[in-house]
Amino acid sequence: AGERPYLCAECGKSFGRSSSLACHQRIHAAAKPFPCRTCGKAFTQLSSYQSHQRVHTGESRQVSA
Repeated sequence: AGERPYLCAECGKSFGRSSSLACHQRIHAAAKPFPCRTCGKAFTQLSSYQSHQRVHTGESRQVSA
């Protein structure tokens, strides 16, 4: 198993990369920098915002074979 030297001071969760810790730390902050232009819901993570957009576009996450 890989080392996880980056520790969140807020909740104790550990991460293998400092960038992962930085993204995680946003869940503890009130800031949600990724608002949906369609419905106004806001997200702390870009990936969560992008997944949410599929609600409005009807796009499926799965790729058909």
